[in-house]
Amino acid sequence: MFPRKQQDYGVKRAVMNFRTMVSSGRRSSAVLPSVLTFLVIVASGGLLLMIEKGMLNSMETPSPRGIGKRSNYMRQAVKHSPATADVDSQILQEIRNRTIKTICGQKNMPHSVWSLSPLQRKTLLQHVLVNDEYRFLYCYVPKVACSNWKRVLKVLNGALENIGVKIKMDHRSDLQFLSSLKPEEISYRLKHYFKFMFVREPMERLLSAYRNKFGEIESYQKKYGVEIVKRYRKSRAKDAPVNGDDVTFPEFVRYLLDEDVERMNEHWMPMYNLCQPCAITYDFIGSYENLERDADFVLQHIGAPPDIHFPERQTWYKPVTTETLHYYVCSLPQKLLKELLPKYILDFSLFTYPLPNTTTEHCRH
Repeated sequence: MFPRKQQDYGVKRAVMNFRTMVSSGRRSSAVLPSVLTFLVIVASGGLLLMIEKGMLNSMETPSPRGIGKRSNYMRQAVKHSPATADVDSQILQEIRNRTIKTICGQKNMPHSVWSLSPLQRKTLLQHVLVNDEYRFLYCYVPKVACSNWKRVLKVLNGALENIGVKIKMDHRSDLQFLSSLKPEEISYRLKHYFKFMFVREPMERLLSAYRNKFGEIESYQKKYGVEIVKRYRKSRAKDAPVNGDDVTFPEFVRYLLDEDVERMNEHWMPMYNLCQPCAITYDFIGSYENLERDADFVLQHIGAPPDIHFPERQTWYKPVTTETLHYYVCSLPQKLLKELLPKYILDFSLFTYPLPNTTTEHCRH
């Protein structure tokens, strides 16, 4: 592994050189692969070693970069310079593709749906939605705009008249899941259909699930919240009533640490375990941070009717801001965060998200 300062400097310099070549018009076909190969080696070399040596469980969190810089830059790029945004989007897709190919090429990683364990395969197939008319497969990840994608699928298959229909989303009806098909039907679609998924910054996704499920959904408060409070709140009086509606974020994280990632609730199960990007070769991996643009690309690619657009976020939606995420992450005890990150390390690494910055200087601000 390179020393951290040297590594960051090398990545920044490589990207600057690449952008200079693109802007000057010298778009040699050899430029993109060579630069991206360098970036992938820098970004994923250490992870490969940890996976191969089984070191993730004892991993020490490296000095990370700040959260949100890339996503904020991309938002500005989309707004002010579509051409630059297209270049950045291409870079991001290529880095993800090459990182996934490199890591998934390791002998201890799954190489097909059929090489997964029965539990892993069941989870995966239950999260892949099928549309035969437009020939695509979509692996949905809870808390990554999956409700709106399911709405789009229902419009495409005729179950909903249009995107704007006011109706509570039923997450199972009028949808076809890969798990409902026979093995030979599954294999055919995996080989011939366009396959895509969407990802989100892992800590932001966890925080979104925590705020939504324990702050708003009574069924989750009763099913999970009561258990979490009883198990992890040492200051609780034994006879005190427990409603499960006041779970703290550190209590939630302690609960996650004791959970088996393959048996977690889907709202906080790692994206890797839900969609198994080593077992399925996805043609496109979109980002929640660039949701509108990436969703438009998918709809155009599958040939959706021009009047079908990805739904806008509801007015009641409460986004996880950079400041909110900063507050919750920096409020976590360092020990908890260091123990949590290995459970989600593949989400950070495969999908090119920097580890959260919890340095004293960063958190002080």
